[in-house]
Amino acid sequence: MTPSLPLLAAAPLLAGLLSAPMTGVTATWQTAAEPGQRAVNIPALTAKVATPGMPDVVERTIAPTASERRRALDYWTPRRMASALPVDRLSKTTGLLGRLFARADRGVALQRSPNGAAARTSGARWTSGGIVERTTGRVFLTIKGSDFVCSASSVKSANRDLVVTAGHCVKDGAGAWAENWTFVPGYSQGRRPYGQYTARRMFVAGPWSRDGDDSHDIGMVAVNTDDGKHLGDAVGGQQIAFGTPRGRPTSGFGFPADSPYDGEHLVYCAGTLRDDPNGQTGDQGMRCDMTAGSSGGPWLSGFDASTGRGTIVSVSSFKYSDDHRTMYGPYFGDSARELYTMAATS
Repeated sequence: MTPSLPLLAAAPLLAGLLSAPMTGVTATWQTAAEPGQRAVNIPALTAKVATPGMPDVVERTIAPTASERRRALDYWTPRRMASALPVDRLSKTTGLLGRLFARADRGVALQRSPNGAAARTSGARWTSGGIVERTTGRVFLTIKGSDFVCSASSVKSANRDLVVTAGHCVKDGAGAWAENWTFVPGYSQGRRPYGQYTARRMFVAGPWSRDGDDSHDIGMVAVNTDDGKHLGDAVGGQQIAFGTPRGRPTSGFGFPADSPYDGEHLVYCAGTLRDDPNGQTGDQGMRCDMTAGSSGGPWLSGFDASTGRGTIVSVSSFKYSDDHRTMYGPYFGDSARELYTMAATS
C-alpha cells in the first residue's frame, strides 16, 4: 500500500471504491427556508449507525446556547488564530499522520483563459475576487487541546447555514471530534470581513467516522448565525453536485499554511481530474502544490473566473508520500449526497 499524507487526518487507506456514479443531482438554493495532551470534554454525540436503507451518517450536536457560542468566539483571539497550525501536524499518537512536507511554488497573479475559466496552474494566488473570495474561508478548530486550521466553503442549502469541508477537519477519523470549530468566510491576512460562524451541528460519513476511509473524507457543518445573520445571507453559497462525470476540468481553492505559503491568502489550483492511480481510494487527483492548511477547500467544476462561481464536486483531502505534486479529493457520490441531505435542513 502506498503511504499517504492527508492534509489533516491520516487514516489507513482502504481498498474499494464508492458506489457507481449515479445520475447527477444538483442542490438548489431555497431562500425561504505538535499534538496536545490536555483532556477535553466532548458534548453529547448522536450517532447514525449504518442500517440498510438508512443514511450512513454520524452527527454531533452541540448545545447552541448563546454563552457557548460566545465562548467559542472569544476563544479565537487574533493571537490564537495566528499561531494555529495545519492540523496534519498532529502526531500518530492522536491517530493522525505527522507534518506534510510538500514543495510548492509561490503564489503568482491570476492568469485567465480566454473562455473565462481559471488558467491551468498547480498553485497561484487568487486575485480576481468574485463570490469564491467570499464563500471560501478558513476553519479554526481545536483537537485534543491543540489549535489547528483548515479550509472550507459556504454551500447553498435550505437552512442557509451550511459549510462543506474535509471530514478530517471535523473529526479525527475514529477519534475525537473538533472543539471550538469556527468558520471565517472571506478570510484575508487576519481580517474577518463577513464575521465568524461557530458550529451547531457536525456531520461526517459513517465510513470516515468508523475507519478513517479516505474515500469518504467529507464533513459538513451547520453553523450558528452571526449577530442574527445567516451565513448564506452574508456571503452566498456555491452550488454542490453529486454523481457528476469523472475527469473534468476543476479548480480547487484553499488557504495553504506550510511554506512557501503562510495561510493568509486564498490560493487556487486548476486542472483536469484523474482517478487515484494506486486504486486505493475512489478519489480523484489534480496537479496542485498547495500545502497543509488547504484541507477541506472546495473543488469547483464549471468554474467561471469572471464571477467566481462554480459547482462543488470535492474538497482537498490528502497527498501520497511519493507524489507531493498531486492533491486528492473524495468523489461526491451517494455518501456525500446523504451528508448534504441531512445537513442542509438541520
